[in-house]
Amino acid sequence: MAKDLQLVGFRIGKETFGVPIDLVHEIVRVPEITAVPDAPDYVEGVINLRGKIVSVIDLRKRFGEKKIERTRKNRILVAEIERKMVGLIVDAASEVLRVCPSEIEGPPDVLDDAEVKYVTGVGKLNGRLIILVDLAKIMQKGELRRLGEMTVPAMA
Repeated sequence: MAKDLQLVGFRIGKETFGVPIDLVHEIVRVPEITAVPDAPDYVEGVINLRGKIVSVIDLRKRFGEKKIERTRKNRILVAEIERKMVGLIVDAASEVLRVCPSEIEGPPDVLDDAEVKYVTGVGKLNGRLIILVDLAKIMQKGELRRLGEMTVPAMA
């Protein structure tokens, strides 16, 4: 029997997304964010997370969400993407989801490969659909390099 896939579930708008639990280091409330000049519009800035400077991306903007509201439920998923710590603002981080591999299908054909290449599949869980995403593909190589330049070691 195949082992269940453990995902961290989070919401953007009305949709539930999932990323592998081993990529997520922690989930934190949204602290004060320091803006970075000339950053793309979806890069909110940087935060100091226990002495480490972490770039913060608004995943809602990255996914093209039209209505973005700041609420007390907003969270930052601190994830490791290609050996860089990145904070991802989401509407809410739900729970650890366990999805059986047999309940996961590939991305629907209607998603053009070039347009939504970060969707790796769709999982079915208790009547809900969970969109599985690849965080590294959400951030293209050049963007990750730019984020790396913004993230400098915190001053002691």
